[in-house]
Amino acid sequence: CSYYFFFSCRFNNLNNYKEGKRNVLVTSALPYVNNVPHLGNIIGCVLSADVFSRYGRLRGWNMLFVCGTDEYGTATENKAREEGLTPQQICDKYHAVHSSIYSWFQIDFDFFGRTTTEKQTEIAQNIFWRLHKHGYLVEDTVEQLRCENCQRFLADRFVEGTCPHCSYPEARGDQCDKCGRLINAVELRDPQCKVCRQTPVIRSSKHLFLDLPKLESQLEQWLEKSTSTGDWTTNAKQITHSWIRDGLKPRCITRDLHWGTPVPHPDFKEKVFYVWFDAPIGYLSITANYTSEWERWWKNPLQVELYNFMAKDNVPFHSVVFPCSLLGAQDNYTLVNHLVATEYLNYEDTKFSKSRGTGVFGDMAKDTGIPSDVWRFYLLYVRPEGQDSAFSWADMAMKNNSELLNNLGNFINRAGMFVTKFFEGCVPVMELQREDKELLAVVGWELQQYIQLMDKVKIRDALKHILNISRHGNQYIQVNQPWKKIKGEESERLRAGTVTGVAVNIACLLSVMLLPYMPLVSQIIRDQLNAPQSCVYTMLQGSGTFVCSLSAGHRIGTVSPLFQKLEAEQIEALKKRFGGQQVLDVHDAPLQSTPSTPAAAPAAAIKVAAVEGGDKVRALKAQKAEKDVIAAEVSKLLELKTQLALAEGKNLEPTSKKGKKK
Repeated sequence: CSYYFFFSCRFNNLNNYKEGKRNVLVTSALPYVNNVPHLGNIIGCVLSADVFSRYGRLRGWNMLFVCGTDEYGTATENKAREEGLTPQQICDKYHAVHSSIYSWFQIDFDFFGRTTTEKQTEIAQNIFWRLHKHGYLVEDTVEQLRCENCQRFLADRFVEGTCPHCSYPEARGDQCDKCGRLINAVELRDPQCKVCRQTPVIRSSKHLFLDLPKLESQLEQWLEKSTSTGDWTTNAKQITHSWIRDGLKPRCITRDLHWGTPVPHPDFKEKVFYVWFDAPIGYLSITANYTSEWERWWKNPLQVELYNFMAKDNVPFHSVVFPCSLLGAQDNYTLVNHLVATEYLNYEDTKFSKSRGTGVFGDMAKDTGIPSDVWRFYLLYVRPEGQDSAFSWADMAMKNNSELLNNLGNFINRAGMFVTKFFEGCVPVMELQREDKELLAVVGWELQQYIQLMDKVKIRDALKHILNISRHGNQYIQVNQPWKKIKGEESERLRAGTVTGVAVNIACLLSVMLLPYMPLVSQIIRDQLNAPQSCVYTMLQGSGTFVCSLSAGHRIGTVSPLFQKLEAEQIEALKKRFGGQQVLDVHDAPLQSTPSTPAAAPAAAIKVAAVEGGDKVRALKAQKAEKDVIAAEVSKLLELKTQLALAEGKNLEPTSKKGKKK
């Protein structure tokens, strides 16, 4: 209830552009409406953007944080067919699911919208006509797959087949989820219509393309400036460079679908915009549905800084395709200054999979009994900033019990309890000695490091400095032992008071630094300390200033523990619950049948292992690993394919090679 109250207040008090302020526009990649986000989706996009937005507000920047559900395209049509609903009903249903999940995770959007709006149609069609006017659209006839049984062209996800690049057997008609390569549906081997499972035929269809080669020089000039002056993550730069290096090709922006933004051109009135031309425009239309002053954010590149948050698979669309659309429109659009892309978060030692019941999805987290702030903390602690990372139940329990309970929570609780127990709930007089000043200098340095890292969107690394401060505080209390000194001479009692006063002020600082990461815990700490609201906005100004917010005589509130221990039995039960189907280790499965073993591992298990093996090969190639290392993994992958063929009862006899066409 409190979240929705805050949300509605923010909506009614529009966060408009402000002249003379640092205006920061934050977007997180629009989630597909019909997919329930898993933990990797949440940390890669909305949670990271939320932390940075909350931090920016503490810094006094004028922030606008928008996101929403991406609702058009083949994925929605497919889901609607599966569930027996209309596409609009599917969008309404799953938009509510997404909103509920992000509410529980305390994602503090200024506005969470959707792309199925009149504003989306208006703005997308305006950009289209401007591109058309300036000569950046070209027509071409392309070969497409058509299902004669369904009497329709099969766009994107209405067709599946074997990837021509990595041989993944369930590649879509636009992109392979295994190797990440973009593909044309006609390139698929053994294609099938997803609706009726019939084999489609190749037919011709006329489409419109964005002329990326014509925009390439403009794009390169802009990229050189943006990547050199902005905070682009290393992977974002590398992925973008690889696209430019390989040369840009015209990219189709129309699709033979019904569910989408209609193409306004009379020669293409039966078509809609391809989702990756249309979807990023959703950032603009969602902002336009939030404020009538949306152009002061989106057509103001000299006065607005734009941060895009996403996982690495979305980088090319935000660094190449969408910027080209805006550059070609020639309407002074705000382009991304800081492109922040995470690597992938895996689940334990495998991938998240809804179909296999593997991993925690957003709608499941609240049923675990673990508070949302603890989920936020752990996901941010393992945020895949420079390389892939993994969610682990055992590690989550360890971090909760050691970092939150024994370190952070222990320090804050002790500081507050000393005030309550020894000083009748009032902060005592403090007479600083050299040791206290040395501690304050160390704490000040940690605060400055935190700010420097957060300014550069190094969210995971900045979190470590919060935990460092509480470690210093625990050590300070342990060395000075105020519970003993309070029983001694007056000088010792004064010393106990100083240590307690310093500690409780450090606890107040920690509540502010924690706010972007654990907003509810932050508020609870400030409530327990009865901290003035002003402390929230004073300590993170400039390079960071640790000020005494709780002066002598300040009366604190009721102190109580902040965290609970995660027990081994509880964690084991959760690990089992979200572990999905047990998959056989195919490397241990015999190829030849014996009286006690099957001829091969189950096909499903091998397919899972093949997917993971393909991921490993792809990652090694991306890292430019040694050729022999890659070759060894490729060999394992080929072995898995052989086992998969055996498990599926396919003939392993080599097929005769067809002669080349003359």
